[in-house]
Amino acid sequence: MTKASAGILLYRRAPAAPGGAEVLLVHPGGPYYARRDDGVWSVPKGEAGPGEDDLLAVARREFGEETGADPLALAAPGSAPVPLGSVKQRGHKVVTVWALEGDWDPSALRSNEFEAEWPPRSGRRARFPEVDRAAWFDLDTARRKLVEGQRRFVDELAALLAGGRRP
Repeated sequence: MTKASAGILLYRRAPAAPGGAEVLLVHPGGPYYARRDDGVWSVPKGEAGPGEDDLLAVARREFGEETGADPLALAAPGSAPVPLGSVKQRGHKVVTVWALEGDWDPSALRSNEFEAEWPPRSGRRARFPEVDRAAWFDLDTARRKLVEGQRRFVDELAALLAGGRRP
């Protein structure tokens, strides 16, 4: 069975930045990703539970769980979520993302936690944040930071912004 995941790509206009915008990405928490950077950042997103068909509601909830902020409360006046489409990532998870213009201070990050055995095979359990940091990146840098399967969302946002349409 294919798992569904949904997220919100928060962006802000930044005329001096390459592409004229910056996007908010999150870095996965836990020891496995602690020393990794390029290619591991993500759009704030998460899995839909059984029977959850409203993926925009899932995206909003997951953004909140990963950042501690309600994305709609961060939205610029007149901005509403605009679909950027879906991609199938490795492991066959389908990720659906919406763009939303807004702003947020990453220093306010408050992520949910998860528990895992660490070190491996030690029998000890430790708690880690789902997301250990968040940051704004210009579109070129975001493409490098993102996991490969999510780079298309930055391209879709760039196309919307270049076309003069307000996502």
